[in-house]
Amino acid sequence: MTLRLAVLTLESTATSEAAARVLRDTPHDIVFLGLSDAYSANVASTRKHVARSGWRILPWLFVEFAAPRLMRGEGVGPVGVAAFARGVPPTVVTSVNGATIQGMLATLKPDLIVTCHFDQILAPETIALARLGGINLHPSLLPLHRGPMPCFWAAADGNGEFGVTVHRLVPRIDAGAILAQRAVTPPDGATVSGMARALHRAGAELLLDVIEEIAAGRDRGVEVPTLPYRPFPTQQDLAAAAKRGVRLTGWADFRAARALHGAVR
Repeated sequence: MTLRLAVLTLESTATSEAAARVLRDTPHDIVFLGLSDAYSANVASTRKHVARSGWRILPWLFVEFAAPRLMRGEGVGPVGVAAFARGVPPTVVTSVNGATIQGMLATLKPDLIVTCHFDQILAPETIALARLGGINLHPSLLPLHRGPMPCFWAAADGNGEFGVTVHRLVPRIDAGAILAQRAVTPPDGATVSGMARALHRAGAELLLDVIEEIAAGRDRGVEVPTLPYRPFPTQQDLAAAAKRGVRLTGWADFRAARALHGAVR
């Protein structure tokens, strides 16, 4: 069965390659692509993160979110290029649960909502606009490391448990039934940014597989008890992790951002 997919993502250095691959390689129809607007103009978000995490978070925020936008200028990123190739222009999503986006989804009637590093929580009524609900790619072995920086917490915990999970969307962060998981070994010496790129690349393949399983009517979600939500780290968390050799980002990550976004016009 060919599905009608609504894809929601936040374009960043960590996830752009993975999201673009899903858009390019799925044989199903892409009827909607939503790009979150949360980091493009929201200075308040940056101030909030810096207030909690301190100055150490700034290079990571720059590499992940600011650098791609600055480098592409008036052009489009990899996700936009893949979307236009499928004939689906991206839609900026300020509020996924607002009347505008809900109205668009109600008109387009997607079978499945697919999210990849999308930073807005979908309300039950938004998820219900897709006949088969929604699924999300998360770069951790859930229920471990729920939240916005799972790769940091996996590195900071020091237990070597890295991987990706595709799970059902529910109106609670990273808490839906698990559809598929895969352990992934990050590159030696990788920063948190580098780990996130590696995990999302592996996760794109897993996400494509799960979409095929759902299209074939094989939806075998497993409910697991949730573990505590892991928010953005505090200044103390970052300082302690730095002493143990955990690096958020580096020049290799900046070069990755430039390679992904700098030549796309």
